[in-house]
Amino acid sequence: MKKPIGSYPRVRTDGGGRAVVSQAGSVLLVETVRKSGLDQAISAALSPWRKPRAVHDPGKILLDAALAVALGGDCLADVGMLRAEPAVFGPVASDPTVSRLIDTLAASGEKALQAIRSTRAQARQRAWQLAGQAAPDADGTVTVDLDGVLVIAHSDKEDAAPTWKRTYGHHPLMAFVDHGPGSTGEPVAGLLRPGNAGSNTAADHITTAQLALARLPKKYRRGRRTLVRTDSAGGTHDFVAWLDRRGRWLSYSVGMVITDAIHQHVLRVPASAWTPAVEADGEVRDGAWVAGLTGDVLDGWPEGMRLIVRKERPHPGAQLRLTDADGMRLTCFATNTAGRPIAEHELRHRLRARVEDRIRAARATGLRNLPLHRTAQNRVWLEIVQIALDLLAWMPMLALTGKARLWEPRRLRLRLFSAAGQLVTTGRRRILRLARHWPWTSHITAALERLALLPNPA
Repeated sequence: MKKPIGSYPRVRTDGGGRAVVSQAGSVLLVETVRKSGLDQAISAALSPWRKPRAVHDPGKILLDAALAVALGGDCLADVGMLRAEPAVFGPVASDPTVSRLIDTLAASGEKALQAIRSTRAQARQRAWQLAGQAAPDADGTVTVDLDGVLVIAHSDKEDAAPTWKRTYGHHPLMAFVDHGPGSTGEPVAGLLRPGNAGSNTAADHITTAQLALARLPKKYRRGRRTLVRTDSAGGTHDFVAWLDRRGRWLSYSVGMVITDAIHQHVLRVPASAWTPAVEADGEVRDGAWVAGLTGDVLDGWPEGMRLIVRKERPHPGAQLRLTDADGMRLTCFATNTAGRPIAEHELRHRLRARVEDRIRAARATGLRNLPLHRTAQNRVWLEIVQIALDLLAWMPMLALTGKARLWEPRRLRLRLFSAAGQLVTTGRRRILRLARHWPWTSHITAALERLALLPNPA
C-alpha cells in the first residue's frame, strides 16, 4: 500500500535560474507607453527638473513608478520589481533617487503637476486616435463622471481627517471618462482633499470639472458633445449654473436630493404621466417608472433644465426613506438635454453607476491608501496612480478584443501580466518566449501583434 504524498506534486527549487523573466506580460504596458508617446512627452515635460549630469531621466522615473503601480504596487519602493527585470524595463533608479524626485516635484507644486497633466492629455489624444472606433469619443461625444473616493489613512498624515462615513483619511474627488458598456474607463482628473471635505461642495466640483475638461481633446472642452454626470453631491445651484453658463453649454445629468418640494410635486403627478423605465437592451425595466416635473419646483434653476424623477419598487429587505412615497423608492436628477424620451435620459443617468467600477479599479491600483506623509507628495502620488490607470485603460482599448476589454486591473494582472517568460538571444535579437501552456498566452501574443501594427509616434 502506497502512502499518500499530498495533493500537490513535490518539486525541488533553487535560486540559480537565468534568462527567466517574471511579470513577462507587462510588455503589454511597455508597448502601450511607447505607442502612445507617453515616454517621450513626459521626458520632455519634466526635463526642467533633471539635474545636471543626472543618470536617470525624471520622466522615466515617474513612468517606472506608474508601471509598478499598474502591476499591483502600492508604494514607491515597489519599483524594485521593475529594477529586477532590466531586459524589459531598462535601467531603473534606486529607491532614494525615486524619493528625491517625488520630493522635488512636490516642492514645485502646481508647476510640476501641470507638466504631468499636460503630457497625459497629449498621450490621451494620441491613444484615442489610434483606437479609432474603439475610442470613447468614436460617436462624437464624451461622458465624464465625477465622484468622491474615501481613502483610509492608518497613520497621522497631513490633511487626514474624520470622514462622513466615520472613518479617517482623505476624500479625493475624481473624474473618469466612461468608455461605454463594451469597455472600462480612464481617469482625467483627481483633486486631493481632506477627509472632512464636503460631498456637495460646489467649488470642488467646479475645480475638478475644470481639470477634467482641460485634459480632454480640445473639441470636447466645451459644448453639448461633452456630458458631465454626477450623483446628488453635484446637485447644487452653483455647480449646475457653472455647467450651463453661456460659453460652455456643457450637457449635464446631475443627481438631485429629494427635497420636500420635490416630494410634494411627485405626489401630485397623475398616474397617466408615468412612463415605464427601460433597460440598456431596450426592454422595459420591471417595477420602475419615470416622469418629468414642472412648475415652481424649477424656480431658481437655469432655464431649460429638466427635472426627472424615477419611482421603483425597492429590493427585498431595502429600507424606505422619509422622502419615498407609496412604498416606492424615489430618485431624481436634472438634465439640460432635450429632444429625447425621458426614459432614455433616465437610463443614461442610471448608467453612471459604472463609475463605481472605476473607483474599485482605482482602489486596486494605488488608491487603497496614500503612502506618503505630506499632502504635496501625495498629490504627485495621485498623478502616478492616474497614469497607471490610463495605461490599464489604453492597453485593452488598443490591443484586446471581446470580453477581455472588460477585464479590471486585478484580472489583467492575474491572467496577462503575471505570465512568465524566457529571454533568448539569437541572431543579435532578444526574444521573450512566453510559456506555451499558459491559458492566456494567445491573448498576450495577439495583443502585442495589434500594438506592433500601430504607427510609432513621430
